Amino acid sequence: MPPAEHVHWMFATGFLLLGLFLLAEVIAGEEVWQRRAWRPYLWPSFLFLMGVLMWPVMTFFTNSTIHMVAHGSWAQVMMLAGAAELGLVRGKLHNPLWRLATPFAFLVSGVAFLVHEQNPWFFQRSSFLHHLLGWTMLIGAVFPLARAWRPNWAVANAGIAIVFVFVSLTLFSDRDLAPVFGHLSPLAGEPHR
Repeated sequence: MPPAEHVHWMFATGFLLLGLFLLAEVIAGEEVWQRRAWRPYLWPSFLFLMGVLMWPVMTFFTNSTIHMVAHGSWAQVMMLAGAAELGLVRGKLHNPLWRLATPFAFLVSGVAFLVHEQNPWFFQRSSFLHHLLGWTMLIGAVFPLARAWRPNWAVANAGIAIVFVFVSLTLFSDRDLAPVFGHLSPLAGEPHR
């Protein structure tokens, strides 16, 4: 079984790709992006796939009930947001309120990050990163909420992309047991590296 940091790094790669897909769409423009029929499906289907891949993480890589609940809620909201966005792109969903699934996913993810980390900010690096990720997702929910009301607004789409890239960089910074800003709680144990 790989260390938890390896699983975090795999999902960091996924969030980086999500951010790059959205940034490419913003930079190219919606009209150019949609010249290829498959491109509008790219980021929603990838988000849905990440939700599906979160289920094995919940099943095999959790060591407590609170971690299982957090990973399960992430799996559900990523799948919900991806499916809603896919339905909107495909034209199967017509009500624009389905766009609220993505800000809902951001809010649930932020709360799950904050609730499942039981140590204070400076306990160790992973504690700091979980708090940082939680607040990033909660504050970053402004962008998908703005996108729900103005779907073609480039600022909102770029904001979502930047949040995804920041989340990926934060997840890439994760290590099992490491100091944060030179501080490591004596209760955390010995650093692995």
